Amino acid sequence: MKNNKEPEENLFEALMLIEKEKGIPAGFMMEQIKKAIVTACKNSHGNNDDVTVQYNKTTNKLEARLYKVVVDEVKDTNREIALENARKIDAAAVIGSKVGIKLDPKNFGRIAVMTARNMIRQGIRDGEKEQALSEYQSKLKDIVTATVEQIDPNTGNATLRLGKALAVLPKNDQIPGEEIHVGDMIKVYVVNVKTGDRGPRAIISRTHSDFVKRLFEEQVPEIFEGTIIVKSISREAGSRTKIAVCSTNPDIDAVGACIGQKGQRVSVIVSQLGGEKIDIIEYSEDPIEFIKKSLSPAEVLKVDLDPSGEKVCKATVPESQLSLAIGNKGQNVRLAAKLTGWKIDIRPESGFFGEDQPESEEEKAESAETSEEETSDAEEDITVDDIVAEDAADTEETES
Repeated sequence: MKNNKEPEENLFEALMLIEKEKGIPAGFMMEQIKKAIVTACKNSHGNNDDVTVQYNKTTNKLEARLYKVVVDEVKDTNREIALENARKIDAAAVIGSKVGIKLDPKNFGRIAVMTARNMIRQGIRDGEKEQALSEYQSKLKDIVTATVEQIDPNTGNATLRLGKALAVLPKNDQIPGEEIHVGDMIKVYVVNVKTGDRGPRAIISRTHSDFVKRLFEEQVPEIFEGTIIVKSISREAGSRTKIAVCSTNPDIDAVGACIGQKGQRVSVIVSQLGGEKIDIIEYSEDPIEFIKKSLSPAEVLKVDLDPSGEKVCKATVPESQLSLAIGNKGQNVRLAAKLTGWKIDIRPESGFFGEDQPESEEEKAESAETSEEETSDAEEDITVDDIVAEDAADTEETES
């Protein structure tokens, strides 16, 4: 079928199609086309850049005009026009005034046309970058639902589509043990947006601790509204997360609200994290109480803070709770330390802390004379590292 439409009409249809498919505003592309025409005019008329390009809504066409100065004697045909010729365009033209000569882009030279074409293509690329940057920035520090478009078989990195933009989810930012497939819809957290020579790039993750925080905001209206505040989070993605919360309303139970009726709220989050365990802890301004709760699910008998003022403490637990307090490979106490900001040493109720009471000179002398066999049975300090190293084979993870 023959296309009887004017080139300009085809142009505007193309711009609308670009806007629909790529999200680049037609107005933005129109400006790029105008700049390209100006450049083409300049290249075709001796570097004269006194050009205007306007869109005529009545005719639905772009109109380009090159302005020349009216003179008695023309010395530069690219910038000057004789009075007689000028008055054919504008009857009011006088010496020294300017007249606009209507140009037909079809008459531009081949080089000028190629330059204009390249500028338009560059405009499309710039528009795509701007669109991607806008898309990323609107989701910065937030959760987005993305579609998995491709997975690199060598690195495991996944290419995701976020709206009309693409982003890469590195393997180390995927939850350990989870499997994602092309076509899956997954949630990711936009950590940062960076710009470079290749355009903007979104840094996305599923392992970031704030990813869990945003999931709680989605499921717990009280957090989104500010009635419940998330004070801190510590996370080892794919395994366990501890989250400390408090309520600004004494009538609202912060922990209970996060768990939800029959555990419905937290179970949704756990399923989105592939079964990752979550300990929800009530925050306390009292460091002793906060540390006790942070070691949940273990029972803590007492917490002794370092008298020097440093954020170091010793937590005493029943013998039967020792492995639980430490956790598998020290995970529970490690997460508790990150959650509270305190260095925590765990000791059993029997109190194997030789430094609790300073030795007298006589005791030191007796100690020096003690046989190797007796020394091996003497009380000694127990730290997290000691227990993890000596009891790792016997330490079992107990679920909360």
